[in-house]
Amino acid sequence: MALSFRASSSRKASRLFFRRVVYMPTDLDPFRTLLSRIVLVGVLFCLLTGILWLDRNGLKDHMDGEISFSDVIYFTMVTVTTVGYGDIVPVSTRARLIDALVITPVRIFIWVIFLGTAYQLAFRQFTEVFRMAKLQRHLDNHVVICGFGHTGYSTVKELLAKGTNPDQILVIDPGEERVRIAGELGVVALRGDATQEDLLKYGAFLNEAKAVIISAGRDDTNALILLTVRHLNSRCRVIVSAKEEENVKLFRQGGAQTIISPATYGGYMLAAAVDQQYLADYLEDFLTAGGKVNFEERTVDKQDAGKSALDLQPDVLLRVYRQGSILSPWEFQKSHKLEQGDVILLFKPVLEDKASS
Repeated sequence: MALSFRASSSRKASRLFFRRVVYMPTDLDPFRTLLSRIVLVGVLFCLLTGILWLDRNGLKDHMDGEISFSDVIYFTMVTVTTVGYGDIVPVSTRARLIDALVITPVRIFIWVIFLGTAYQLAFRQFTEVFRMAKLQRHLDNHVVICGFGHTGYSTVKELLAKGTNPDQILVIDPGEERVRIAGELGVVALRGDATQEDLLKYGAFLNEAKAVIISAGRDDTNALILLTVRHLNSRCRVIVSAKEEENVKLFRQGGAQTIISPATYGGYMLAAAVDQQYLADYLEDFLTAGGKVNFEERTVDKQDAGKSALDLQPDVLLRVYRQGSILSPWEFQKSHKLEQGDVILLFKPVLEDKASS
């Protein structure tokens, strides 16, 4: 899935990208890497053994004067891994050319494979753990976004537009290109599988997270991530994107506080636009940063306790949540008063001078 973005060409942006992108390989990656390189070395060894067996008359064994198949295997092994011991040597011109032009380059190539494997499995992992430790020192009360497709990309852009510190946004995605794009937005980005418990616990520092947004692109993957998140942290807020409406109740049973179904909400918007020309524009203005109206949710403190809806002007009281009950704003015009601990939803108009600035 391709994402359109404006790449920064400045040196500062490049440094920021490399500082924030951390590659967290899955548990199977080291095993697959090691296995694939062992197979490659084995294929090269068999190829060289076949070549030397066909040209065995160009070799001489100082021990018994005869070259057997086991002698060829032995000569191939010690020649590829070292420079040989001198007990079996090439004596013909063709055998010496094979040793110089075929075996020696293969020997160098195999050593490069060994060094590359050591770097990838040891040094690189140590480097990434060190970089992750530095990033985690700044992660506290942060937002974790699992999945960076179109939905995750829009989520990050909107969080940044609303003033969220990039240091407090952490993106997890298995795609290298998506991780790169997230890093260029200035947020912390991990390349890995968000269904893995170790990655969420030690990489995403989930115990300190304020909220987790799950938008992996598949409902089954989202469900697995949700269960893993809830197993690790039962307190943080979890928001899940549901592609199928029938899975909403399953996500709610799994512990998600908020489930967003883009297809369902998109259908509502399309239906509303049939008879109401400007409603869709207004809702987009309402939900996104930079519009002329904003929405705020906050808990009533001592300063607001005892106030009525009129006392909150120019803000407009939309709803009051009190001990699990939803109270209408009309009840707070005269008779009802706000109490400490109430959760209120406010409609906040943006002043023209502030909007223009």
